[in-house]
Amino acid sequence: MPALFAYTDGACSGNPGPGGWGALLIAREGDQVVREKELMGGEPLTTNNRMELLAAINALEALERPSVLTVVTDSAYVKGGITEWLANWKRRGWRTASNEPVKNEDLWRRLEEAASRHKVTWRWIKGHAGHVENERADALARAGMAPFKPKQAKAS
Repeated sequence: MPALFAYTDGACSGNPGPGGWGALLIAREGDQVVREKELMGGEPLTTNNRMELLAAINALEALERPSVLTVVTDSAYVKGGITEWLANWKRRGWRTASNEPVKNEDLWRRLEEAASRHKVTWRWIKGHAGHVENERADALARAGMAPFKPKQAKAS
């Protein structure tokens, strides 16, 4: 059975501003890639954290059946939230330790639901450090953002 990986990334031009998310799904047998799928999307006014969350959500929601996979993200926010903070947020009625409302609660709920159908290992890697699949996810996120960025005026 192939090993499944989802490399995810979000991007934002301004924060908030136009944003995009990208996900690269790869199935490997040993060192051999046997299947891959690219996903991307974006929004006209969003934040980087929302795009990071949507990248992971869309990767998990794209899987047609329950799967065992590793989600690789360069977002400490996504990895920390799903593996460490979520249980406490829920216990406190979606409040942070400082009793503030949890930001992006809608997406955290959606991510938890999407992840619940799978056996997920969450892995953080340093972004923009030459990791090939992370760079591809970043390129997908930037492509997902492109339709929402203002067009640059051409120099005359």
